[in-house]
Amino acid sequence: MAAESMAAASLTENMFDAAMGKLIVALDVPTAADARSIAKELDGSVGAFKIGLQLFTAEGPDLVREFVDSGKKIFLDLKFHDIPNTVAMASVEAVKMGVWMFNIHASGGSEMMARAVRDAKECAENNGIQMPLIIGVTVLTSSGTPGASDERAVEMARAAEQAGLNGVVASAYEAAAIRANAKSPGFVIVTPGVRPAGATNDDQARVMTPEAAIRAGADHIVVGRPILNSKNRAAAARAIIEEIAAALK
Repeated sequence: MAAESMAAASLTENMFDAAMGKLIVALDVPTAADARSIAKELDGSVGAFKIGLQLFTAEGPDLVREFVDSGKKIFLDLKFHDIPNTVAMASVEAVKMGVWMFNIHASGGSEMMARAVRDAKECAENNGIQMPLIIGVTVLTSSGTPGASDERAVEMARAAEQAGLNGVVASAYEAAAIRANAKSPGFVIVTPGVRPAGATNDDQARVMTPEAAIRAGADHIVVGRPILNSKNRAAAARAIIEEIAAALK
């Protein structure tokens, strides 16, 4: 039996499912064909998929709807940032697509965030659609140095929570401070810039391993290239789930 299979077998089903639910795979690829192939390979092996600017710009909302209709949880990572009315209208369209979660820039201000939440809720209620999680982007993991952005990230997270957002996107280095300052125990922290032990950092300046990120307070981690570039993507995902599970024991 392969090492990863033996490790997975040592977990209880509930523990494995809990760990798997925390893993979001970034579909940072140029075509729908690529995205479909990866999603098929990882079907049942990850908690959700992220569709970001590259894939959305190439393929548009139809691919998002296709994945949602097939039962996949989609994190729409478009980082809306504009005047309040524009972001609110974009948020309504995200709700209509049926995504599980989407994000907006917390730096857009309280009015922008509050309008997005208000109009998204109204759309969901009027159309009988499950309300997605709306999270605010704090400090990008491609900038700064570990520990240097804590105060700014915490301030942005506090503003996001006060505006009614469900959580934030933040580096694992800021997760503990954000968690300590959040008023709601259900405030969601989604952490990109996660790399398994031994992987390269690529263009991320502030990275952390999956186990360390979860221990730091992340609810979900976003992983792209370490899985996408693997010869066996399902095995790579299982190895990361193992690291997450270690933090849950």
